[in-house]
Parts: sequence; C-alpha cells; structure tokens
Amino acid sequence: MDRISRAAPLDRPLLVIGERGTGKELIAARLHYLSNRWNKPFQKMNCAALAETLLESELFGYEQGAFTGARGRRAGRFEAADEGSLFLDEIGTMSMSAQEKLLRVIEYGEFERVGGTDTIEVDVRVIGATNIDLPAAAEMGEFRHDLLDRLAFDVLTVPPLRARREDIMTLAEHFGRNMARELEWLTFPGFSDLATEAMMEHHWPGNVRELKNVVERAIYRAWDGEQPICNITFDPFDSPFRPKTKRNRKAATAEAPTLPMPAAEKKPDLPNGPFDLRAEVAAQEKRLLEHALKENRFNQRAAADYLSLSYDQLRHSLKKHGLL
Repeated sequence: MDRISRAAPLDRPLLVIGERGTGKELIAARLHYLSNRWNKPFQKMNCAALAETLLESELFGYEQGAFTGARGRRAGRFEAADEGSLFLDEIGTMSMSAQEKLLRVIEYGEFERVGGTDTIEVDVRVIGATNIDLPAAAEMGEFRHDLLDRLAFDVLTVPPLRARREDIMTLAEHFGRNMARELEWLTFPGFSDLATEAMMEHHWPGNVRELKNVVERAIYRAWDGEQPICNITFDPFDSPFRPKTKRNRKAATAEAPTLPMPAAEKKPDLPNGPFDLRAEVAAQEKRLLEHALKENRFNQRAAADYLSLSYDQLRHSLKKHGLL
C-alpha cells in the first residue's frame, strides 16, 4: 500500500501482477484517484474479453467503413481516457499487433483509428494488469520485450490471500457485515470457532473474490442473524447429484497414458539393500497426503473425502507429518 501511494502521483505506466481475485482493479483505481488525474476519466478494459480485431477497434476506435458494420466513426478507449488513466486487465493476452500499437501510444502519445490515416494525440496513463509471468512470455516470443520494458517503470506484485492470513477474518467480517445489512439483519452475529478455523485453513485459490462469495453464501443460507455463522461451503458445486464430467475426446486422446513396459522390463521401485521400513512407510504416507491436498486445491475436508478419512483423521495425519 505504501508503494501504491508513492507511485500514484508519478505520471508513469505501471504493471500490477497477481493471481485472480487479489484486487488488481482496486489497486489500479487507487493509483488513479491518488494521482493528479483523479478528476479525469478512469477507463477500464479487459483485454481477454475481445477478439484481436475487436480489441484494436475498442482501444483505438475506428473510422466509417473500416470494416463491415462500421457505419460511423467511433472513438476508442484511449480517446475516452484522454488526460486520465486507462486500466488494461489481462494485458498479457493482447496480440502482437495490438502490443505494437500500444507501445507507440505509451511512447509517443499518438495513434490512428482502425481504417484511418489521421494521427490522434492523447495524454493517457496506462496501468496494466495480468496474472501471468510476463518476462517468461517475452522470452517465449508471446510478449514484446520493448513493451514490457516501457510498462515496467515499476511492478506491483500483489500477494495471494494465503500469504497474508491475518487479513482473512478481517475481510470475512467486513463482507459479513455488508451482507447482513443487505439482508436487513438487526446485527451481524459473527462466525463460530469451527467456521473461523475452516476459513483460516482454506488455501483460497480464488483469493479475496472467493472469500467474498464464501462468506456471502454462508450468511444468506443461515436465514437469520440470531446465531454465529457455522456452516461454510467452499465449493457450491459439491453435490451428490452433480453431473458427471464429459471428457473431450481429443483431450482424452492427448492425455492417454503411454503403454506400460512389459513386466520383464519393469524395475520395482524399492530401496537398494536394507532399509528402515517405518521411515519408508512414513515418507510414502506424507507424499500421498501432499498429493491429496494438491488434487483438492488444499481444501482439507475435500482431501479427507478423497482419502476416505474423517476430517479429524486427516488433521491428525497432517500434524504428524508437519504439513499444518
């Protein structure tokens, strides 16, 4: 937050990096409203939501007749954000052509509409956001090195929620009070110890956005605010009546395992020479526990079902192997 506040007044492009649901758009808004452009337009656009041709016309506008259906001139997001800020989410999905045009706007403050020849000058601060490794994408030729250099005056990397667990219950209480107010409860009763423990142990792959959904879902299902919230559902799709997965035939073919080696060629995965049976069994048990957690996105209750254990049995095993 200190870096955001210090970077906000500087008239430079910035990158915000983070997993989905970590609040990258909120950070972009803070950068804008703490800058000298706070009373000018703040435009937001998701680059992954549009096809390549539509993306360029949306960013830079188009002239009449530029393509089928272009019945009149239309200004793009850069013109709409003139003297303000433009937030480009999922910037790593932009085509190379759009990246080249974006670089020119950032570098020189000018561009042409799609199908036009007149050069348009704008003064726009660009704030990009993504959840991918842009330097790695640049090395693979999927993102322009020169655009990356121009955008990366500074890079604000947002930590995931699981890396700042002290924020989990603060945010949960905030979302809980707002939902209770929306439901017109007289008070918000808070969360039970069991619900608090479950939320603190969850891995939160969807970060703050997932937390907000989980809290609001738990509160609306509680019906009233007389008792602390105790039932937490992390996966709303979890149901014995959930439709079975239909695998794509091509994907199934691509993922098909290779034929096993003939029995004579297989080498047993056994230690060479004498070994400590208890240590080997414990190591294998730990590997299986880690595998179950990863397969279930670190949801311990789901991992317990996955291993045919009770929740308490799983917790005991995790503590035994130092996985808690």
